[in-house]
Amino acid sequence: MERVPILKIGPTLFVSIQIDLQDDSVMRLQEDLAAELSETGATGVIIDITAVEIVDSFIGRMLTMIGSISRLFDAETVLVGMRPAVAITLTELGLSLRGVRTALNAERGLKLLSGRAR
Repeated sequence: MERVPILKIGPTLFVSIQIDLQDDSVMRLQEDLAAELSETGATGVIIDITAVEIVDSFIGRMLTMIGSISRLFDAETVLVGMRPAVAITLTELGLSLRGVRTALNAERGLKLLSGRAR
């Protein structure tokens, strides 16, 4: 099973999803991210889903769960790079991604985390 890399850049963990998300890879990402948050004390998480073309209800719920896990470690989550089709699918599935903020791209996501969003 492929793992999604998690990079620490300053106080932020950067997660770039470049693989097709399967249920087991999303579960592994949750576990890896919780461990990284615990070890590093990061205050922000950026999840880049630019390469994600398709989501289902399980993956949508897991993205919300990642936001909840991050909050438990006192970190804020920003989802960046969402394609229009993914946004439409999440809306059709009735998933609001509570607790996860969104931004157009990683640069805007970093601004959100640093409090300089416009």
